[in-house]
Amino acid sequence: MIRLSFYPVGDSYLLVVVVAAGLLLLWALVRSGRVTGRGRRASLAALRLAAMGLIVLALLRPTLVTVERQRQAATLAVLCDASRSMSVPDASGGRKTRYEAMRQCLEDAREELSLLARDFEVRPYAFDATARLVELTDGRIALPEKPEGRETAMGLSLEDVLREEAGKRVLGIVLLGDGAQRAYAPRDLAPQTAAAGMKRLGQPLFTVGFGQALGLGEAKDVAIKQLLVDSTVFVKNDLPVEAQIRVDGFVNREIPVRLWFETSPGKMERVAQEVIKPAADGQLLPVRFHYTPQTPGQFKLALDVPEQPGELATTNNRQSTFVTVRAGGLNVLYIEGFPPRVDTKYLRRALDASPDVDVDFVSLSARSRPGDLADRLKPGRYAVIVLGDVDASLFTPDELRSMAEAVSRGAGLVMLGGYQSFGPGGYAETPLADVLPVQMTRFERQKPDDPIRPDMHWPGPIQMRPSRYGSTHFAMRLAADRQKSQELWGKLPPLDGANRFDKLKPGALVLATDQRDRPLLVQQSFGAGRAMAFGGDTTWRWRMHGFEDEHARFWRQMILWLARKDEAAEGNVWVKLARRRIGPGERLEFTAGAQSATGDAVEDATLDAEAVLPEGTARPLRLTRRGSSWHGSFGDTRLAGDYAIRVTARQGQTPLGAAQARFLVFEQDLELDNASADVSALESLAAMTDGESIAPEELSGLLARLRGGTESLEEQTEVKRTLWDSWPLFLLLVALWTAEWYLRKRWGLV
Repeated sequence: MIRLSFYPVGDSYLLVVVVAAGLLLLWALVRSGRVTGRGRRASLAALRLAAMGLIVLALLRPTLVTVERQRQAATLAVLCDASRSMSVPDASGGRKTRYEAMRQCLEDAREELSLLARDFEVRPYAFDATARLVELTDGRIALPEKPEGRETAMGLSLEDVLREEAGKRVLGIVLLGDGAQRAYAPRDLAPQTAAAGMKRLGQPLFTVGFGQALGLGEAKDVAIKQLLVDSTVFVKNDLPVEAQIRVDGFVNREIPVRLWFETSPGKMERVAQEVIKPAADGQLLPVRFHYTPQTPGQFKLALDVPEQPGELATTNNRQSTFVTVRAGGLNVLYIEGFPPRVDTKYLRRALDASPDVDVDFVSLSARSRPGDLADRLKPGRYAVIVLGDVDASLFTPDELRSMAEAVSRGAGLVMLGGYQSFGPGGYAETPLADVLPVQMTRFERQKPDDPIRPDMHWPGPIQMRPSRYGSTHFAMRLAADRQKSQELWGKLPPLDGANRFDKLKPGALVLATDQRDRPLLVQQSFGAGRAMAFGGDTTWRWRMHGFEDEHARFWRQMILWLARKDEAAEGNVWVKLARRRIGPGERLEFTAGAQSATGDAVEDATLDAEAVLPEGTARPLRLTRRGSSWHGSFGDTRLAGDYAIRVTARQGQTPLGAAQARFLVFEQDLELDNASADVSALESLAAMTDGESIAPEELSGLLARLRGGTESLEEQTEVKRTLWDSWPLFLLLVALWTAEWYLRKRWGLV
């Protein structure tokens, strides 16, 4: 469309009129009267009026304006899911995989893509963990032959495309996939975050979903959902292993479950097997195994189910972890009467806090006793036996003889104060009478139903304190410094009472007394073992008054002394992992430290740590000191496999030792462990951006609508061509004035 427009000088038509009037006035004043003949006068007047007309026209500045419509450049991005979950054959009624259905959908829309690419920039991407630009030729998108991506980082892939296309006018983004996000950190950005950004930019998202939300039995799969096993066990102790197996698609089929244990570095041996038979799809079946490690060290333990016919995902058929088998660990049997006393709870807590002490607790009563008690009391089973307030009549003669024999062969035994302990409990005429360091008689007997004999017990308050000999004894050191240890004993709250020890064995040694020098804690050797008699039973009051560390240290050192572990004076370096199994990309936290044989932290120790990767390379780690321990973390766990944290310690230039803890980064198939599609998520994302979610067969129609509905992308451009400042106008004006001058010259007027 062309139109003529005027832009007068000064944007004022009045100014042009004034100039025109002035020119007419000038013409009238200078008109020559000497011209004879009407023709000559008319010719000169016409030439002058024409020249003035051109001048007025130039002052009006006439311009030819041409309006042109131009289509703006725009980009359409197409994202195609190329992750492993697209290989699930649940599209088109199960006749095709999701990936095949997606490629067929794109092929059906090839003509529209080709037409769209003529007017716009079409940018195709294949995405899994990342978005990668692929080629577009004649409307055909060059996707990979197979979907092999191990993650679906849908949110971050959208962000990557938006960043790549930044600065362009984006017509929209077409996303084709199953709608399920499956990604490890840090690529697990929520797709909703990217959709919110598209909404702000006015860029619609169009989604095309493939696949089904799988229900029970639709996908054949056997998965180990839970593996429960203690991280620490002592040599030749029972190691229970529990797990839950979920089975889909194999109803009434017998499926073996196998337990494997690392017998030598890198060599796994099958040590147990059970068979499960699911009665319904989705059933969680419990399995339980028992294994007894024979050698100390850190060993890999694995549970697996052989691959079943038709299984799509098999990485969830196996779970592994690491177990530390301790050689010098202490197996402690704690036997208490029923109901257990208050002190029992806190004593057990104090011992359980020690990583090298494993406590088995047994509560005895006339109506309840474990069936394997006789086996537990056999020599060699436990390093230390703790007897609480238990009447001797609750044991069989053989069980009492087994306890005495166990001490004679090297075990430790401590009897705690109580109304049914020592003589009142009937131990004077049992084999333990020779083992214990106090003398008892049958006349001290107090049957369980009899009134309490006040002559057999000291009433409280009783202030426990080390004897002269006990002040230097291993079991009585509450601090490394002897003077500080004495001060701590003086601060401990008193006990409520204690058993009365009137006579001691000739070889007995008193380690602790009360404020009146009456014996409270007595020791003696018996055969190859050691025995103690402790008259108190209310040390829990120490914890209640803020002396938790002193309470734990006293009981730990008593157990160590009974087990002859006080003779080991070397230092101990330790490292503890927050977890033994982590997923790929997760960060592992750990603590480490160095301590003496008594459990005291070596305050001036220097620690170095490194991570050992599956391929055997080592990477140094940074440690941060917090109190008496050191803390660190390791995050480069992208590869599945066996890792280790190795710690070495030194005191000045003196090496203190080293410790190592192994952990596992388990193999996980994010894409196929749960391959269910989530088309509803795609619908939600499209709605967030004012886009649209369509069926695969509607893609061609969508592209056609995008191509045809682009009026908003066209803009009008005005092209102006000025006429008043052109050479023809100037030459015409010169010609008019020249002609006028020539005629006047010829007619003798100049």
